[in-house]
Amino acid sequence: MVKTRFENKVMMKSNMTAIFILATIVLFSSCKAKKTVEKTSRPNIVFIMSDDHAYQAISAYGHGLNITPNIDRIANEGALFKKGFVTNSICAPSRAAMLTGKHSFVNGKVDNVSPFDWNQDNFAKSLQKAGYQTALVGKIHLDGLPQGFDYSNVLIGQGEYYSPEFIENGVKKTYPGYVTTVTTDIALDWLNNKRAKDKPFLLLYHQKAPHRTWMPEEKYFKLFEEKTFTPPANFFDDYEGRPAAAGQEMSIFKDMDVVYDLKMLDKEGTIKTPHRNGFQNQYNRMDKKQKAAWDAYYDPIIADFKAKNLQGKELALWKFNRYMHDYLRTVQSVDDGVGELLDYLKANGLEENTIVVYTSDQGFYLGEHGWFDKRFMYEESFRTPILMKYPKEIKAGTVVDGMVQNIDFAPSFLDYAGVEIPKEVQGESFRKLVSGESSEWRDAIYYTYYEFPGEHHVKRHYGVRTDRYKLIHFYYDIEKWELYDLEKDPSEMSNVYDDPSYAKVKADMHKQLEAMRTKYGDSDALNSQNLSNYLKAKN
Repeated sequence: MVKTRFENKVMMKSNMTAIFILATIVLFSSCKAKKTVEKTSRPNIVFIMSDDHAYQAISAYGHGLNITPNIDRIANEGALFKKGFVTNSICAPSRAAMLTGKHSFVNGKVDNVSPFDWNQDNFAKSLQKAGYQTALVGKIHLDGLPQGFDYSNVLIGQGEYYSPEFIENGVKKTYPGYVTTVTTDIALDWLNNKRAKDKPFLLLYHQKAPHRTWMPEEKYFKLFEEKTFTPPANFFDDYEGRPAAAGQEMSIFKDMDVVYDLKMLDKEGTIKTPHRNGFQNQYNRMDKKQKAAWDAYYDPIIADFKAKNLQGKELALWKFNRYMHDYLRTVQSVDDGVGELLDYLKANGLEENTIVVYTSDQGFYLGEHGWFDKRFMYEESFRTPILMKYPKEIKAGTVVDGMVQNIDFAPSFLDYAGVEIPKEVQGESFRKLVSGESSEWRDAIYYTYYEFPGEHHVKRHYGVRTDRYKLIHFYYDIEKWELYDLEKDPSEMSNVYDDPSYAKVKADMHKQLEAMRTKYGDSDALNSQNLSNYLKAKN
């Protein structure tokens, strides 16, 4: 049939209209699909943090003290950070720095005593506003109801190892059992039963262990039982040329309490120590079955300890080994929990699109300089473990050598999520550094410590570290500078500040220090103000 020009024109117009409608539908559908893909492709984030977990006690770092196969999995399938650091090596200030991406003197949490202002921004709030479902489980050690979380179930203060008390969305609850296992169970329950499965999620899964008093789980009482640990080479450090180090009160030999720290709670009550009652209260939290298992293991050790009446060097080495056994046993339970969480992600198809980070709120001394605890800017407490996996971007077996600090977590998580980083954040996103897209990174990092006078008697100080050198200024009731050549003296045994051969290095490091203080907004006046606030809060 032959059509007229008018009929052809009408048909052509009709066809073009149909094509336009079809194209519009396709375009709309593709836009809609793209929007959906963008929404669901935003990575989930699981931020695992333990308390006082020394990098030396993670087998991926190669120190040979223990084996942590599940934590190692994160590095094997992703990245191991060789130079992870904190900005203030003490529990609550470190956590505040991680949440806010700001140094202690900016976010206000300079020590364990001063209050934390939850009203300020943190990365969880930013992710929550961007559509993430957010949860905080375990230890946070920051007073007040956590802000930025749809769900929170947190330990009170330092938390307890047995029958721990949690605050679930503002309601106090006591859970039977062992704190590491309980924390893991709560985290898995949220993942499996409480979160909205159609939203990207942020989970902060924070363990109490291996924080003091290092009370192990029953299944690990006998782990390392046949092993005698060799102390670090500088275990009997005499602190020559380092008066600030000499003045501390965190010596394994002199300050570690054999009852509170080492569990020598004899039934006769003849071992009297300053903190015996503190450990008695922890022991009393156990139920009858737990106490029976505990006593069956520890009573013979207590009897042997009393019979030997160790003194001097022998006592110091005995205390070191008891400490190492219990500390590493609590780490093993943490590793188990990490394994359970990784297995959950894999079994539920979440592994590929989930960022998993493992870290600690700071490092810890495992006998180096004869110490336990943290606080100093010396490497073992200044450094912290960081392991990270994200299959979409991070190649398995990646090693990161750049100096990354805990203020960098907040901007990094926001970067991965495609969320704008607030201008007041002082950290930097390490996303391109980890992926290898860029090698540009900072060449110096800044540190502060304020809690003096206070527990463990570590002097107030601040300092700067570069790849090779470290400059520290101890102040307040002492005026002492320390300079270390980390290439020649990795154990920081020789203060070369007054060595003429390091005159140029010293001058350069002072310039670096002033540059860091200017960059981040620190000053002597601010230090005095923070001290005043600390003393007011303490009193």
